[in-house]
Amino acid sequence: MKKALIVIDMQNDFIDGALGTPEAQAIVFAVTERVRTAVENGEKVIFTQDTHHKNYLKTSEGKKLPIEHCVKPSHGWALASSLILYAKDAVVMEKPTFGSTGLPQQVSDCDEITVIGLCTDICVISNAMLLKAFLPETRICVDSKCCAGVTPESHNRALEAMKMCHIEIL
Repeated sequence: MKKALIVIDMQNDFIDGALGTPEAQAIVFAVTERVRTAVENGEKVIFTQDTHHKNYLKTSEGKKLPIEHCVKPSHGWALASSLILYAKDAVVMEKPTFGSTGLPQQVSDCDEITVIGLCTDICVISNAMLLKAFLPETRICVDSKCCAGVTPESHNRALEAMKMCHIEIL
């Protein structure tokens, strides 16, 4: 059985930077341990990076969320320091918006896909739903212990929404 682990936007700006939260900071160790386990078990590991540029505030997203974040190549754009070593041997995909339409192609040969990262209620749910839409017969899981939302309430609402769409919540 071929497995993949997708690590969504574990970037400094979402952890302790411009859009950071205590909940995001609290999952860094669990995410790092999950990635380490995936590597040891031979799972395919993919990292996404929310990637914006200096014109961010003029984009559609920037007009609705007017907080500059994840501007390449700033410190805030970089992955958490505990994950950088693992990213060197993994697929790293930059994405300009919430969901990455390139993800399904990267994991189309996998039997099981687990999604973790930030933020549960924006980019995690967007990518989990894309994966489910493109790969409806593949087991798609979200590890709730390795995710954090903008708020604890929106995190829980996103988990419930994904569960309703047959994404397994671990």
